[in-house]
Amino acid sequence: MAQPYLSIVIPAYNEAERIPQTLIDMDKRLASVDFSYEILVVNDGSTDNTSTIVKNMAKMVKNLKLIDIKNNGGKGGTVRQGMLLATGTVRLFTDADNSTSIDQFEKMMPLFKEGADVVIGSRAMSGAQLDPPEPWYRRIPGKVGNLIFQTVLGLWGIWDTQCGFKAFTGEAAEKIFTISTIGGWGFDVEILALAKRMGYKIKEIPVHWVNDTRSHVKASAYLNVLGETCIIRWRLWRGQYRL
Repeated sequence: MAQPYLSIVIPAYNEAERIPQTLIDMDKRLASVDFSYEILVVNDGSTDNTSTIVKNMAKMVKNLKLIDIKNNGGKGGTVRQGMLLATGTVRLFTDADNSTSIDQFEKMMPLFKEGADVVIGSRAMSGAQLDPPEPWYRRIPGKVGNLIFQTVLGLWGIWDTQCGFKAFTGEAAEKIFTISTIGGWGFDVEILALAKRMGYKIKEIPVHWVNDTRSHVKASAYLNVLGETCIIRWRLWRGQYRL
């Protein structure tokens, strides 16, 4: 297969229940696109049969590949491996729960054509659709946390750093993910901080986001991200990234 235009990276940990429907939906929506693509499911040491399910689905889902990581290392490390093993001109990572369907990528394409290096989905921009809206007790930590991220890391104007729907040019992906270090949930703010520090042009689009009540993200993840944000800030101050 020649170099695809789009690589779709899906990190998966114990997603045997949700990933079949995600892959079926993705295959259906991609059937009519006029660009080439590959789908890479990165299995992060799952203890269920995620790996077996994906292998079997590769027989029916076009251009589906499995990357099997034996030991669980966290979402950041899983996405990093997928983005660096991907070969697409544009590389997108998205969640296994299909909270943002792949057709939202079509909103990103014009921005890449206009010269953007990084395009991220946002649930906070005008025009975003949340179905249903997140409960207030989950929105407040997110909004407060995002303000902290903007202040500490200089990510001004980016109001949804944590949306799991982000795309990069192949060049930007190679440079950013080669030097990123965070393995946990804070990897989103790290890659955005690195992209900004490296001078890449970052754009946002409003997305249609479906709230899955079976989310694996716990409230404590916000505290972990805040701690990792401090680590990122320290590493930037100390010049520990190979920029």
